[in-house]
Amino acid sequence: MKIITRRVFILITILFFGGCAGHQQIAVPPTQPSENTAVIALLNKAGDQSAAGQMDKASENLERALRIEPHNPVLWHELARIRLEQGQYRQAENMAAKSNMLAGTNRYLKAENWRIIGEARNRLGDLHGARDAFEKAESSP
Repeated sequence: MKIITRRVFILITILFFGGCAGHQQIAVPPTQPSENTAVIALLNKAGDQSAAGQMDKASENLERALRIEPHNPVLWHELARIRLEQGQYRQAENMAAKSNMLAGTNRYLKAENWRIIGEARNRLGDLHGARDAFEKAESSP
């Protein structure tokens, strides 16, 4: 009887901890924009140039990085941000939408892309479209 009680206790303990493990949230570390050192160097250089107001040079470096990794959603996002700053709103909207298509489960990046889309639409005078995009940005994160 004592052995059966002990086994039941062990079984209950295993089920309890097994059930708790199913409800844990797994912390996912932020993803690297790329594992390619050339792409990272171009992205960093573009970031510095963007911060210095050199949008054309930043754009050129991002386009070079995209020739290396055409399916990188971070690069499309950064180029969309530059296009928005350059006043090329339709391109900004399209590039942010492309980044969203490639972003997979990265909800943070998708939310940021929706903000770019919303701002681009707002500046194009599409207020209804802008509101829809900002609502999607708020529901994405």
